[in-house]
Amino acid sequence: MNASQFMQMLQQEGYPEPIEVRQAPNGFLNDHTHSFAVKALVIDGSIDILIQGNRRTYSVGDVFQLGFEELHSETYGPNGVIYLASRNH
Repeated sequence: MNASQFMQMLQQEGYPEPIEVRQAPNGFLNDHTHSFAVKALVIDGSIDILIQGNRRTYSVGDVFQLGFEELHSETYGPNGVIYLASRNH
């Protein structure tokens, strides 16, 4: 998916304008939650997300989503990751 398609999807689903998030190469966040649901489009690098024992890698063009207060951890690729994230409160 490209950024234009992602923006159109967000609008159709009632999500607000996204923000750009940058994470450092080989970084990580241990188990945590967010007080919002999120949809995000990876625009550079990669991110691994672990939810309930299931790990998935997202790369450029992939969209990932997390539910409200969904417990997860994140690991960033060797080039870090940049993604557009829309937070739905």
